[in-house]
Amino acid sequence: MQGAAAVQTKGADEKFCVECGAVIRARAEICPQCGVRQAPPPITAATVAPHGKSRVTAALFAFFLGGFGAHRFYLGRVGTGLLYLLFFWTMIPAFIAFVEFIILLTMSDEAFAAKYGSKT
Repeated sequence: MQGAAAVQTKGADEKFCVECGAVIRARAEICPQCGVRQAPPPITAATVAPHGKSRVTAALFAFFLGGFGAHRFYLGRVGTGLLYLLFFWTMIPAFIAFVEFIILLTMSDEAFAAKYGSKT
């Protein structure tokens, strides 16, 4: 069986090159064998952070129920959530929540996990 091609296996932190099929590191942007740029992993709208909270879900809470502090409770910030509930009648928390809605939508997943990941 000298003419048969060797079967390549990949490890947990490896992937196959999209062009030549060589085993490369999972985070490699360019294949070292053929030099072809690898496609980035698909970005999903509802990416869940390691702590189980979704940035998009928090943004939706901020948009629809932000005046009541729902997004703050969802993110584990109970103290500010109670302040939002206490002052919801002034409409100030609704304006702040709208700004936080925009911030949450423009924030990267890494920044979201770093800012809200420590609280459970």
